[in-house]
Amino acid sequence: MPNQWKKTSEPDETTISKLAQKLGVTSFYAQLLFHRNILTADQASSFFSPDLVHLHDPFLFKDMEEAVNRIDQAVQADHKVWIYGDYDVDGTTSVAMFYSFLRTYVPNIDYYIPDREKEGYGLSEQAVELAIESGVNLIITLDCGIRSVDLVQKAKDKGIDFIICDHHEVGGEMPAAVAVLDAKRKDCEYPYKELSACGVGFKLIQALCRQWDLPDDRPFDYLDLVAVSIASDLVPITGENRILAYHGLLKLASSPSRGLRTIMDKFMNSSSVDITNIVFMIGPRINAAGRVSSANAAVKLLLADSDLDADHLAEELNAHNKRRRDLDKTITEQALHQLENDLVQSERRTTVLFDENWHKGIVGIVASRVLERHYKPTIILTQSGDKVVGSARSIEGFDIHNALQQCAPFLEQFGGHKFAAGMTLKPENLEAFRQAFEQTASELTPEDLTPRLYYEFEIGLGNVTEALYANLKRFAPFGPGNLKPLFVTRNVWDSGNLRTMGSDNDHLRLNLVSFDRSDAIGAVAFGFGDLYPKLRNGRKFDVLYSIEENHFRGNTTLQIMVKDIHLV
Repeated sequence: MPNQWKKTSEPDETTISKLAQKLGVTSFYAQLLFHRNILTADQASSFFSPDLVHLHDPFLFKDMEEAVNRIDQAVQADHKVWIYGDYDVDGTTSVAMFYSFLRTYVPNIDYYIPDREKEGYGLSEQAVELAIESGVNLIITLDCGIRSVDLVQKAKDKGIDFIICDHHEVGGEMPAAVAVLDAKRKDCEYPYKELSACGVGFKLIQALCRQWDLPDDRPFDYLDLVAVSIASDLVPITGENRILAYHGLLKLASSPSRGLRTIMDKFMNSSSVDITNIVFMIGPRINAAGRVSSANAAVKLLLADSDLDADHLAEELNAHNKRRRDLDKTITEQALHQLENDLVQSERRTTVLFDENWHKGIVGIVASRVLERHYKPTIILTQSGDKVVGSARSIEGFDIHNALQQCAPFLEQFGGHKFAAGMTLKPENLEAFRQAFEQTASELTPEDLTPRLYYEFEIGLGNVTEALYANLKRFAPFGPGNLKPLFVTRNVWDSGNLRTMGSDNDHLRLNLVSFDRSDAIGAVAFGFGDLYPKLRNGRKFDVLYSIEENHFRGNTTLQIMVKDIHLV
């Protein structure tokens, strides 16, 4: 079944006309703003001119005062402090940021990143034991800890205090920490609920700067790291995240930290810095260390104080990323083969695949790949010691975290949010878990299991102009909650220069024309190489796409980035 194309929304003409008049824009741009829930002049002004002065007061966080006071106490009493973070991009940028800031004021400080293979996600038993042996007084967790009730209590009984900075869903019981900074707490009145973990750490730095009478712009030194976390963790780029991402991108372009600058100089093939570059060029290299080796290398790069160290560490991360890509390809092929040769599994509404030899650090990526091919809630599992561990990815309208809550009797632990999660279970519970998870999806319909692509407008190719693109750029940065505008054009065809690209001829390069545009506009269609025989003789088709700039040999032209094709 082909992908469903759905218009983002169909507001009535009166509503759009009034909004256009109120905002002083055309109905076209009024509708783009309406789709983003921007309905007033003040909202439009904030959207198009994100200003750091509009960041929320950090002390609106529940427990922020307790967190600041406990860190103040650590400074005064020379306590031994650990900064503890997850091994993904959000966790490592959080640790690098907070350690870099706090080491100026806390001489007895260190950071700890768990080993994915040996310790798993979140606060680990091994880490708590080492902290007790090492005489640690305070542990500040970033991107984890909200569900570590037992381990926090164990550490507390041995005299270790915790400040938890997290952004994941809260479990039934709150850890016995001095402070729990998580906007998703039901008793937290912080206005914005979708910060990355690095964003939560940034708010704590803001609060500490106010407490210690430091310059208000001191936290802005870390906006590049915050932007990388926002892009890589796929949190909504709305509200406060939009402000942080907007200014973080500016800092990445003008004065990034040494480690990030080195990655960009060595591996980014574009002079511009945007969310897409972070997601595909920067984030994977930082992430790769924690997936196939130790995430400490990523933190070391982000903290590097010499060009020589940064260069060496960037090459190390790139090597890890190459290995990650190889494992990704191999395991994805194995998973798809397993799925497509299992008739029982293929008829289910969910996908749950297990192989004891799959690499633990890659299963999350593979879950995303399998979901792209077979659009169902997907879990990829592997063996880790005497447990089964895995990662889940979800489809639109299916809350994976809620589904796992319904399967809790068969799980040792789990955590995440509605689109992605991780879990641990005993091998003997695997089949029961598989059945329970399938039951959570019993009401999904065939339509639910068909991907939906949302577009803003149907337009003619003649409307694709430099002026349109210039105005669309004002809506950046794009990401979840503010996706890049997509358009549909009907009855287009290739002008005769169609060709395949890629080592396996998987992609197409086209020159599109239509009845309202005689001059061709270039287009790239990744993953549509199989349509070459059908399109090469001028067959008409409908196309769903975004509008991009193509930079080639000093020339800049508009091109269409194809997202989907429906043959006519």
